[in-house]
Amino acid sequence: MSKRQEFEALFNNAAIGIITVNRAGDIILVNEFALKQFDYLHDEIIGKKIEVLIPSRYKTRHEKHRTEYYGDSPHSRPMGSGMDLFAVKKDGREFPVEVSLSTYKTDEGMFAIAFVSDISIRKQSENELVKLNAELEQKVTERTQSLSEALEKEKELNELKSRFVSMASHEFRTPLSTILSSAYLLAKYHQTEDQPKRDRHIQRIVSSVNTLNDILNDFLSVGKIEEGKIQVRYSELDTEQFIAAIIAELQTIIRPGQEINYSHQGEKHFILDATLLKHIVMNLVSNAIKFSPENTAIEVTTTCMKHQMSLSVKDRGVGISKEDQQHLFERFFRGENVTNIQGTGLGLHIVAKYAELMNGIIEYNSELDNGTEFIITFKEKTEQE
Repeated sequence: MSKRQEFEALFNNAAIGIITVNRAGDIILVNEFALKQFDYLHDEIIGKKIEVLIPSRYKTRHEKHRTEYYGDSPHSRPMGSGMDLFAVKKDGREFPVEVSLSTYKTDEGMFAIAFVSDISIRKQSENELVKLNAELEQKVTERTQSLSEALEKEKELNELKSRFVSMASHEFRTPLSTILSSAYLLAKYHQTEDQPKRDRHIQRIVSSVNTLNDILNDFLSVGKIEEGKIQVRYSELDTEQFIAAIIAELQTIIRPGQEINYSHQGEKHFILDATLLKHIVMNLVSNAIKFSPENTAIEVTTTCMKHQMSLSVKDRGVGISKEDQQHLFERFFRGENVTNIQGTGLGLHIVAKYAELMNGIIEYNSELDNGTEFIITFKEKTEQE
């Protein structure tokens, strides 16, 4: 076999597209593999400009690069290194390629050889890998975020437990001491005429037990809020009757000379969660009683109008300083002027959370030593909601 026959055998049986062009960019040789790549017949492509195999948007740029390539001491190199290259078939379909360039010189002039590889399958695999990596990164990000949130939640719960232990050891001490001392003294009163003393100590025990119960309820409520276990159950309430009944319960804890004045305006019925609303009212009114001096009035007002209901609780107590107001609804926060009054610092935090669960907006007006007013406005809800 002659050298020419060997060359033709290698050329036509190569598993890569081979295209030879002259300095003018005319295609003068194409092997069988390249013809199949571009879907051309031999006679359809020979003599055409090489740009016929390049997408139209790149043709002008390619002609310039081709001219520069011949003028800059051409040498073997990959074409478009670091770039995505595309070729175009006879019917106009584009496909991604890799192209290596080489040159040779004869008596007829300088020629360039392009070795063309169709990398469609590889690109598809790369795109799928990129997509898979993006999905994995998204999942990792989501799981990392979820883990971070879980760790933050766990940290908050641990802090809550820690604060609970600290608060409990302090807040439980006084009522427990009262219960212990009153129970001890009760055992000392044997005579009938001692009944008033027994009644007084029994009342102290009942009051202390109620205090302990309130503290535990506050911690249980905060725990449920933090764990997202509070479910809002709406029902239609006779607002005036409902609030009046709560205030009647609170009459047993008012201080000497204090009075609670309640008034209602507008429609009577409104849709809210009865349990959450009762907790809000009892907390706000209890605070008003606790932080107000003897012989003062506490004003409670409810108003139903224009598809909304507002609740106002106003006292003439110690008030809240401007510095403390910015922390008012934080867990365990207690104002500097009430540290000598028993409390967990959880009440207003719970009120704010319960109001939020029922789409309520809480506002307040307060001046130090000049009383406080809390106003919560609820938007109307249907029974289905």
